[in-house]
Amino acid sequence: GRGESFDYLIGERSTESALYAERAAVAALLLAENPVISVNGNVAALAPDKVVTLADITGARIEVNLFHRTDTRVHLIIEQLKASGAAEVLGKNPDASLELSHDRRLVSSKGIYTADVVLVPLEDGDRCEKLVEMGKTVITIDLNPLSRTSKTATISIVDNLTRALGNMAKFAQEMKKERKEELVKLITTYDNKRTLSEAISEIQEHLKTMAAETGY
Repeated sequence: GRGESFDYLIGERSTESALYAERAAVAALLLAENPVISVNGNVAALAPDKVVTLADITGARIEVNLFHRTDTRVHLIIEQLKASGAAEVLGKNPDASLELSHDRRLVSSKGIYTADVVLVPLEDGDRCEKLVEMGKTVITIDLNPLSRTSKTATISIVDNLTRALGNMAKFAQEMKKERKEELVKLITTYDNKRTLSEAISEIQEHLKTMAAETGY
C-alpha cells in the first residue's frame, strides 16, 4: 500500500529524524499524567506485542478505538491484546464522545478523553486534529511526512509501525532512568516542523543515492 511505498523511499530503516521523534515521543509518554496508546485494527494485527511492551514500560493505558466499530471487532482486538500480555484494555464500553461524525468519536473517560498524551499510530487526520484542538499532546506514526496527520500532530514519527514501537520500547527502558529535567528539555526543544522537513530531506537523499547506484 501507500505506507509501504513510503518505507521504500526512506530506505526501509529508521532515519535520524525518526529516531529523534521517537525519543521525544517517549519523553512525552514518561512525563504524562495519563498517557494512552490508541489501537485500531491494523495496529492490533501488526504489532500487539510491541504495543503492550511499550505500555508496560511507560505506564500508558491501552484503548481500542475503531473507525468501523462493531462489538465483535472490539472484543476480538481486546482479546488479541490480552493474549499479548495486556492486563487492561479500554474501549469496550465507551462513555465519552469527541466532536466527530464517525465511530472514532466513541472513547473512554478514563482513557483518550482525559489523556494528556495520546499515541495514535496509523491515524486519520480529522481525529488527530480534534485531539490537538482538545489540548492534548498527540504522537503519530505515519510513513508519509506530507500527510494531514503528520502535519497536524504534536510529534510525528515518520517510520514503519513495528520499527517505531520497537525503538520506542528500547528508548523507554533507557530513558526511565534519566532525570525529569532531561526529559523536559527533550520535549521543550523538539520542533515537529523541522523534524518533518528533515524527513523529506532524508527521502530526497535516499532517492539521489538510489539514482546514483542504478545509473539513472
